Amino acid sequence: MPHSLGHTSDMDVLRQLFVKRFGCAPQKLEPLRSQLGASERKLYRLSGGEHSAIGVVYGVREENAAFVRFSEHFRQHGLPVPEIYGSDLRRGAYLEEDLGDTTLYEFLSRNRAGAEIAPEVVEVYRIVVATLPRFQVDAARDFPYKLCYPRRSFDRQSIAWDLNLFKYYFLQLSGTPFHEHSLERDFRRLTGFLLKADRQYFLYRDFQSRNIMLRDGQPYFLDYQGGRQGALQYDIASLLFDGKADLPPALRQQLLEDYLTALSRHIDLDRARFLHHYYAYVYIRIMQALGAYGLRGFYERKSHFLQSIPYALKNIRWLLDNIQLPVSLPGLMKTMSTMASSEKLGGFAATPEKLTVRILSFSFHRGVPQDDAGHGGGFVFDARSLPNPGREERFKASTGRDAEVIEYLAQHEEVGRFLANAATLVDASIDNYKQRGFKNLMVSFGCTGGQHRSVYLAEELARHLRARGDIDVVVQHRECEG
Repeated sequence: MPHSLGHTSDMDVLRQLFVKRFGCAPQKLEPLRSQLGASERKLYRLSGGEHSAIGVVYGVREENAAFVRFSEHFRQHGLPVPEIYGSDLRRGAYLEEDLGDTTLYEFLSRNRAGAEIAPEVVEVYRIVVATLPRFQVDAARDFPYKLCYPRRSFDRQSIAWDLNLFKYYFLQLSGTPFHEHSLERDFRRLTGFLLKADRQYFLYRDFQSRNIMLRDGQPYFLDYQGGRQGALQYDIASLLFDGKADLPPALRQQLLEDYLTALSRHIDLDRARFLHHYYAYVYIRIMQALGAYGLRGFYERKSHFLQSIPYALKNIRWLLDNIQLPVSLPGLMKTMSTMASSEKLGGFAATPEKLTVRILSFSFHRGVPQDDAGHGGGFVFDARSLPNPGREERFKASTGRDAEVIEYLAQHEEVGRFLANAATLVDASIDNYKQRGFKNLMVSFGCTGGQHRSVYLAEELARHLRARGDIDVVVQHRECEG
């Protein structure tokens, strides 16, 4: 199990960047919970005085450099992206503007009833599609393409990677039958057709609702570090056929019209030529997404990714019923039909009741917490053998959720070993409980006062378990919460 926060080095470099930018040390440094996305980035919110920022730590220098430079470029063009407050690319870290916690996807989810989507959500989408050409066209003219990673353009190699991801990680791992020769022949035909579209524009690559933040009702854009040169059709397809967003077909068409109207203000638009290639780009985007779901879900066993599959299949069924591509792809279309009618793949929509893991911190002075789930199982870990921050005056008013206590405990190897051993035991029990259909598991960490060590361990274990994505995690700090 990775030890706390990426640890002291991560926290130190982010703290240094904060001080350099704002002239004061952050009073709080807290990890941001994963949004169950595919990225391996570690995100933190730093705050001190009137200032707040998001710290990012990630080990791929090329992607970090791309995001930092692309952000600066977009801001020079007046686009709503986060300001970069500082970076240390050698240590894999940068500090960016805090845009809050509400994504467009969350805003959509809170303001819809099935296919009925609130007007204020539709209005935000209209702003988003009107902004997209500014990225694709205006900012593309002097774009620093030399920093694009892993490819400078969405070329034959990029397409091959996406199609192979789909074939090997989705079709094969899901057990979906396909004819190898026919599929490869159609992949070549599809690739040739896609490459005939005009491709001198900026392609955002992951233009979807989870990468758009809302602050004061206005959209701001993130996660364009995979951007490169490419065709206009890809990004609008990514947004409108965004799986779990599940936009109704009529709204998709309305937003496509809005996008084309906005685009015509930036280029001499040949509408028929755009639409000639558009739905082929819809297909390649859906296949890319399914490949990612297969990699994360089937291969890496992160089951929450599999819940997106039925939404992609719904989009495929709509395409099969309503769209005739201008290129013949009989093998691929047969495979798509097989997927669309698969009860096994459609069954991932059903979300069974998850195992709930309740994690508690407590003081032994007040006794061990009682398990009220009814079966009396679980773990009680005694942390009193670990270094105790409570013995130091500077930590008296702090808890195991505060940055200075986290840093203190993270630097002790015995704390890391204790946490890793506890996580190994709990992970094994979770796997067993799930197989046996149990619904509750209780894990308690006790220390002398229930304020520092036990709180820290409970939070760290919760962070580890939430990354699994297949369980619900509830945390309670008994002594801190009264």
